[in-house]
Amino acid sequence: MTVLAHRSTASDANDAVTRDALAVLQPGFEGTTAPSWLLRQVGEGLTAVGLFGRNIASPEQLAALTAQLRTERDDVLVAIDEEGGDVTRLEVRGGSSFPGNLALGTVDDTALTRDVARELGRRLAECGVNLNWAPSADVNSNPDNPVIGVRSFGADTDLTARHTAAYVEGLQAAGVAACTKHFPGHGDTNVDSHHALPRIDVDLDTLQARELVPFRAAIEAGTKAVMSAHILVPALDPTRPATLSPQILTGLLRKELGYEGLIVTDGMEMNAIAGTYGIERGSVLAIAAGADAICVGGGLADEATVLRLRDALVAAVHEGSLPEERLAEAAARVRALAAWTRRARPDARPEGSRASGIGLTAARRALVITGSITPLSAPYVATLAPVANIAVGEETPWGVAGALASLLPGTEAGVYLEGASAADILTAAGDRRTVVAVVRDAHRHPWMTAALDALVAARPDTVVVEMGLPQAAPRGALHIATHGASPVCGRAAAELLAGR
Repeated sequence: MTVLAHRSTASDANDAVTRDALAVLQPGFEGTTAPSWLLRQVGEGLTAVGLFGRNIASPEQLAALTAQLRTERDDVLVAIDEEGGDVTRLEVRGGSSFPGNLALGTVDDTALTRDVARELGRRLAECGVNLNWAPSADVNSNPDNPVIGVRSFGADTDLTARHTAAYVEGLQAAGVAACTKHFPGHGDTNVDSHHALPRIDVDLDTLQARELVPFRAAIEAGTKAVMSAHILVPALDPTRPATLSPQILTGLLRKELGYEGLIVTDGMEMNAIAGTYGIERGSVLAIAAGADAICVGGGLADEATVLRLRDALVAAVHEGSLPEERLAEAAARVRALAAWTRRARPDARPEGSRASGIGLTAARRALVITGSITPLSAPYVATLAPVANIAVGEETPWGVAGALASLLPGTEAGVYLEGASAADILTAAGDRRTVVAVVRDAHRHPWMTAALDALVAARPDTVVVEMGLPQAAPRGALHIATHGASPVCGRAAAELLAGR
């Protein structure tokens, strides 16, 4: 295999199969400027790159980076994982200016969702980003899901469908291609596919009535791309995860649902694929199954990875395990989307699209309050912090403490990890400060539940702010569910607590 790959690639960098193999890759890279190897590969046929938080320092820097890439290829696809809310790359160090999907689903105003997505798209387009790996169309039917949660519009199928469609429409109105994910639906899982292979054991009728409905809505709304999930769905394919399954990608998505746009894989370095198949074999199987683009680069971001995947695809064509026509078809879809983004570029700043405060407006509307509101004066904010999942990342700040301190000088705060107790919090708070306990998915963390129960028992005036999925019963003198942990969600809660 290696010899064949070497002969077919080193001898002629412009070989059609080699260029097609490069065209289907969406790699990441290190740094805030494009490395020379990346520019070289774009010049040789690479048609897309993926951006992560490590690549972004400011909107101005990002615009310069994308302009640098376009000196090699004017229609290069620049992709990003910018869901808004908890998952942000554009604002990875400060937190998103927008609430996430659950907050929008809670408000349930599709015009608002469309406007939020349009404004997010406008900001991406201004920076030269033209493909967004969003929205999540997953129906969060399993409240213990460790990776979707507030990234979903909700547990209601029809609500999720109408907001998925609105998000696609808004994003693409700004000239940015939407990539609806995670097909055929990641909502009913209790395993994070970054770590292992999740399995969904439901029958076909349930899949048709629940998981697939939002994807049908996205297709009807014209989504330019769909991202596959690294999940095993035995009712559809008992042996291969969706990303590698011809039955799911070609049979279901293409033929049954009639989808004709780009199919992108989730990150191939995720352990659900890399730990079982390896990224080279996994990439070949994915293209053979019907995927058109290979996303890789969250943790693998160098030229060696690109060349390994390119050579694996070329070798598979020469060996006959990957039909040359299938690779050519995949590459053609990538180039077709690239051409669409170039045509859409003049419309990237539609009249009246600037709505800089829409994120905070949406976050305020998403608050759900239980109990009585008594403005605070100098509270103690105790943030009970779980380990963030990989999609969210540890580097993105969240919470209420900063926003509340800006509104109420004298506010004090502390962060508490697993193992902390209510006694630790009460000692730090003292007798005269109202405790504001800030949690994220308390129902999934027994230590949080125990701490909250003890706090409320000892201090009935305790305020609880739930910034994750509000599955646990409200408790405390005042309970605020923000339905997301981005800074605008924290700001909205802080305004309420400060009597603003």
